[in-house]
Parts: sequence; C-alpha cells; structure tokens
Amino acid sequence: MSLYSKRGVSAQKEEVHAATKNLDKGLYEKAFCKIYADIICGDDDWVNVMHADGAGTKSILAYLYWKETGDVSVWKGIAQDAIVMNLDDLLCVGIYDKILFSSTIDRNKNLIPAEVLEAVINGTQEFFDRMKGFGVNISFMGGETADVGDVVRTMAVNGTMTARWPKAKLITNEKIKAGNVIVGLTGFGQANYETSYNSGLASNGLTSARHDVLHKTYGARFQESYDTSLDESVVYIGPYRITDEIKDGDRTTTIGELLLSPTRTFAPIMKELLENHFDSINGLVHCSGGGQTKCLKFVPDNVRIVKDNLFEPPIIFKLIQEASKSDDKEMYQVFNMGTRLEIYTNEKDAETIISVSKRFGVDAQVIGRVEENEKKELVLKTPNGNLVY
Repeated sequence: MSLYSKRGVSAQKEEVHAATKNLDKGLYEKAFCKIYADIICGDDDWVNVMHADGAGTKSILAYLYWKETGDVSVWKGIAQDAIVMNLDDLLCVGIYDKILFSSTIDRNKNLIPAEVLEAVINGTQEFFDRMKGFGVNISFMGGETADVGDVVRTMAVNGTMTARWPKAKLITNEKIKAGNVIVGLTGFGQANYETSYNSGLASNGLTSARHDVLHKTYGARFQESYDTSLDESVVYIGPYRITDEIKDGDRTTTIGELLLSPTRTFAPIMKELLENHFDSINGLVHCSGGGQTKCLKFVPDNVRIVKDNLFEPPIIFKLIQEASKSDDKEMYQVFNMGTRLEIYTNEKDAETIISVSKRFGVDAQVIGRVEENEKKELVLKTPNGNLVY
C-alpha cells in the first residue's frame, strides 16, 4: 500500500467514482465537467454547468505557515486555490466569462480568528478583480461561512461555480483523435499576470506533500493539523521546517513558499485561445487530481496517449520525491509534475497555441501525441524510463 493510501486519501478517487456511478453523466460523457441542458432558461442552444471544488488540505499548510510566521496574507493564496480549482476546470469545457461563484468556508472558530476569515474573503474578491482586467468576469455571490469546530479541525475553503453557456462554444473532448498532438502548459515559473514565482504544485497531492516534506515536530506541536487516528509512521516524516531556505537556480526561497504557491490559473490565456482559436482546440484536460494520468478519463477508448516530451519537473516535486522515496509511477499519478494544462490540437495549429501562451509568460511546448490503439493506454516518458498506465 502506498503512503498516499495509508493517509486515507486516493489520487484516483475510486470510492467516490463507485458511489456516483449511477448518476447522470450529463450531455457529453468525455467532457471535463458535467454539462446539462439549459434548465434555467430552457434554450436548446445553451447549457448549464455547475462545478464544486476547493483548496483541499492546502489550508492546513497555510495554517502551519501562519502559526509559524504570523503572516496572515498566506490565506489569500488559499482563496485563489479554491477559485482556480473550479475556474480552470470550467475552462476545460470552454467557459471563461459570465461566471457566478459561491464560497463555502467551514472553520473552527477557536483556532481560526476573524482576521484569517477576512483574508480569505478579501483574497477572493481581489482575484476576481484581477481576472476582470483580462476580460474574465466572475461575480462573487457570497456563500456560506459556518463555525463547525466539531466537524473541522482548522478551516476548509471550498466553492461552487455556475455558468450558462452556448452549446456551439463548448469543448467536449469528442474531437480528440489519433493524429492529434498535445500542447502542454507549465504550472511553474512566473506568468506576466502573477505577482511572484510559482512552484507549480497547485492544489493536489498536498496531504502527501505535507507529511512527506515537513518535520515530525509539526505533528507534536499542531495535533489539530492531521488525523490523529493515522499510524505515526506516516505523519510528518520529512526533513524540513516551513522556514527552511531552498536554493532554486538563482532564486532563494523557503519550503513553505514552495508548498503554498497559489494555484496558477490559465484563464487569461484560455480566454484568448477560446475566443480567437476555438476551432483549433479538440480537447482540454486540467492535470489536477490524478496528475499526469488524468487524461485517461476524458480521451476516446481506442487511443494511446504518448507523453514523451514533458517539461522537466520543477524543484518542489524533486524535494517531495526525495523525502517520500516514492517511485515515479506514484509521483506522476498524484502530482502534475509541472505540466498542468493539456491542449489537444492538430499539428498545424500547435505553434499558434504555444505562441499565445508564451506571450503571457507561460512556457508551452508539444509534450506528446495521440495514437490509434486497441485499448486506452497512457505512456509517459520520464528521466528514469517509460511508465505505462
């Protein structure tokens, strides 16, 4: 059993998928988000989409960082994480504008004071204001903030996004086919719409990252930061403290800053691509839960996905792998490994897509291709050899 499983989490969410197997799959089974007929207005040419997600256990890292440093601004990044895990999933079905957002925050009032709550709420509005400057309009509709200390140890930050969208402007992944190439966009570096360097970690695999990287003393000092029913052999088993400095090329940063880099949104890039190059996009996959294997849920059943030119993973993933001693197979199905958005396109259109992304300061390249195959298969080329899923 992997460390990830021993901590009570699953990269593939097998039990969740089993529990929801009888639910309506929506209009387009391969679409990245569930898409429904236009229930709101009853127009056959439009659809409705509602999507819920959140920052996951990254809020616990923010809690530890805040307790260690006193820096309450770290919680603004958690607000961005909760938004982007919704927004960038909606981007993958072609939705980038006129979106409604409702926030859901559960906190333990005895541990999370009002100033933290204010930082999350203010951070939410600040992110929306920044996106509005790129023509991505998201209306903050309020939401629910509950003090539920009996349920939540520290704080959980989640949200729901809703949109009504023209059917003719959807990306449903049904056009993905053999002969397509895959353009990958990085989750690390610094986009020209970001205020600081991004480690690329995003908001998936944080239970593993937290326990594998951070030192045992965090469990002793902050028992509220983990499930105390876990075997102690998997609780905070790493070599680092949050404030430990790390040399990353010419940059000096800290472990805490690498772990807490706010999840990058690709909304400014995708707005331009979806408005001006819509017909060049055959499919979109956000490498979130399931990491580099996420695509297997959304591509046709008779193809082999070959990713043989992925970006070199940035330093945060190397630190996690060294600390956890996880093999490549587990790393690539838990983490995005630095390549976070996949655009399936025709070879002749790839360079245009790459140039748009690079104009926003986000590196992009052809990372692989789609081949005919009798059964669905994924082949990943890593520095240590090929992986097959």
